[in-house]
Amino acid sequence: MSMKQIILVLVLVVFCSCKGLKKEQPLTDSGFYYTCSMDPQVVSDKPGKCPICKMELTKVKQQNKESGGYLELSDQQIKLGNIQIDSIQNGRIGDEQVLTGTVNFDQMHANTISARVNGRMEKLYVKNLGDYIKKGDPVFELYSEELNNAKQEYLLLLDKQRAFANEPLINFQQLLQASKHKLLLWGMSEKQITEMANNKKASPITLFYSNVSGYITQLSFKEGDYVMEGSPVIKTSDLDQVWVEAQVYTSQLSSINNSSEVLARFPDLVGLTLKGRIEFVNPEINPDTRINLLRVSIPNQNHVLKPGMAAYVVLKSPERKSLTLPSNAVIRDANGAMVWVAISKNQFQPVMVRTGLENEDQIEILSGLKNGMAIVVSGAYLLTSEWVFKKGGKPLAMHSH
Repeated sequence: MSMKQIILVLVLVVFCSCKGLKKEQPLTDSGFYYTCSMDPQVVSDKPGKCPICKMELTKVKQQNKESGGYLELSDQQIKLGNIQIDSIQNGRIGDEQVLTGTVNFDQMHANTISARVNGRMEKLYVKNLGDYIKKGDPVFELYSEELNNAKQEYLLLLDKQRAFANEPLINFQQLLQASKHKLLLWGMSEKQITEMANNKKASPITLFYSNVSGYITQLSFKEGDYVMEGSPVIKTSDLDQVWVEAQVYTSQLSSINNSSEVLARFPDLVGLTLKGRIEFVNPEINPDTRINLLRVSIPNQNHVLKPGMAAYVVLKSPERKSLTLPSNAVIRDANGAMVWVAISKNQFQPVMVRTGLENEDQIEILSGLKNGMAIVVSGAYLLTSEWVFKKGGKPLAMHSH
């Protein structure tokens, strides 16, 4: 036998061997096949054990991959998948949103201590932001040429009044009242004016006191600075009431109701929940982040809340009667929302729905279902995975409202 004939014989032997090793498709014309409930990629045309988990294979009826708008499972698959059915019913549901926020000073409770007259800041009695000052505490000392001239004018009028007490042509009392009124307008107190009159001497430096109580939020000047009349020297705010400023996305604005119940919780103060009210919704939206500002006013007894603290704002809308389902019963993706409807004991059909309000446990169904329909409330994600495996596509991609 020549070399050419030997090579031809070897090629024929290899071809026949490969042909003999070719596997047949496991699915048969009997209408059934066997698969593993735990590893659905295992498929066989006869009973046996799963080569992966060693469980007995489950007998399943074949379904046409190109047709059939439902999914059929065996009793064992339903049990292993923990598929639970319940009927959709009318219930009461209220919307609940949780927003992240930050505690801030309530600017409605802010006050400003301003300079009443031009002068040089000789001394500041408060120098740190966050310090607490009480009404009547000394705040700063000011040297003012205008104020000193007004003091001297008042003392001079007092001397003239004593010297010409019996002169009926001059009304010294009226002149003194006008001079005193000027000193009061420029920030001196009744007590300071009385002491000056008794001592018959005016100090070139004037001490100013706080007319409010609160925490210092801004210091505008330092010692040695020259201040103008009306310049804000110190800004304060009390903590009897605070703001929680929360971020709201544009898509959430339509669901915000000023009459909603508002609760505030604080990660740093576990267990503390305070009621508040919506004070302000910023009409301007940040074009870069598409985020808006929601401001909630919160009472702050004992001043336990401090500006800068993190907070969660819970908005609860009034409840209303509607069809509701457990939140886990609804599957959502970019194509919409759907639920699984039990059309028989072992058959399940995907149905698209339109959802509404939602809270931690329940979700409102606006359309797509009717009262009393049997819905899969547990195992919906497993059914969706089984559909993808058997039919080769997502249920939401094959349905419409």
